Amino acid sequence: MSFKSPIYNVKAVPVEKVRANSYNPNRVAPPEMKLLEKSIWEDGYTQPVVCYYIEDEDIYEIVDGFHRYTIMKKSKKIYDREKGLLPVVVIEKDKSNRMASTIRHNRARGTHDIDLMVKMVGELVESGMSDQWISKNLGMDADELLRLKQISGIAALFANSEFSQGWEKEVNG
Repeated sequence: MSFKSPIYNVKAVPVEKVRANSYNPNRVAPPEMKLLEKSIWEDGYTQPVVCYYIEDEDIYEIVDGFHRYTIMKKSKKIYDREKGLLPVVVIEKDKSNRMASTIRHNRARGTHDIDLMVKMVGELVESGMSDQWISKNLGMDADELLRLKQISGIAALFANSEFSQGWEKEVNG
């Protein structure tokens, strides 16, 4: 048996010929969707959408990559730049196995290691990147960035941070 991974056969498919499946339980919060859009805008599509081709309908049904597909559908600037073409790879599996593939793809993404995130933020601060740059390019709000800096315990990371006046010293005169 000769097996060739689908990644070696990426196709540019009109996004109108692609549809979501009915069983994907994965959801992405709005801030992460904004970050995904920024990623696709800045870096282009770096991963194809995994689909199953339904020949009698001439439609590609998504197995993995629904959110990359959604960005193409909702972002006019990305749609225009990509000329409405979505990078797709096709797998040949029955529906039960496609469902299993969807879950495997979702769960295999993992989570961010907090220690590595703290280290990365520290390196970015030390290299001169502003809080605004870090927040914008890593998709973090100011509070999340501050928490990562606090976890580090490195005072230098707070050099440009603004703190609210949570309390004031009472002076008895």
